[in-house]
Amino acid sequence: MRHPIPRPRRSDDDRRAPRLPLPRRRPLIGPVCPACEHPSCRTRRAQRLPRLGGHRTEFAPEHARAAAVQARHPDLIVYYGEATQSFWAITPTGLLEAPDTDALLLALWRYTASTERVRVPVLT
Repeated sequence: MRHPIPRPRRSDDDRRAPRLPLPRRRPLIGPVCPACEHPSCRTRRAQRLPRLGGHRTEFAPEHARAAAVQARHPDLIVYYGEATQSFWAITPTGLLEAPDTDALLLALWRYTASTERVRVPVLT
């Protein structure tokens, strides 16, 4: 027999792989990452920033995108929720939540497709 069955190991035998050292990280400047996009880091950064028009400056780009979607669809109410960090729309059937504007526009398409009428020229 070329490959005999190995003997069982003793209970005190420890053959685990050696632990590799963890990668070195730079120490944080404060309690929050300075430029991180994690929702928890953004929330903690926003607590120290001033409000502009009732909105935190940390979320200014998202509020601007929500305002652009609102301008495109004046019959719906669109806003960015700072607590949930997602985009919201109030439609005739209820609330819609989306993680970004692309998903929100995709969800709003069914409400706008029926209201927008496409004129097809008739050839005579």
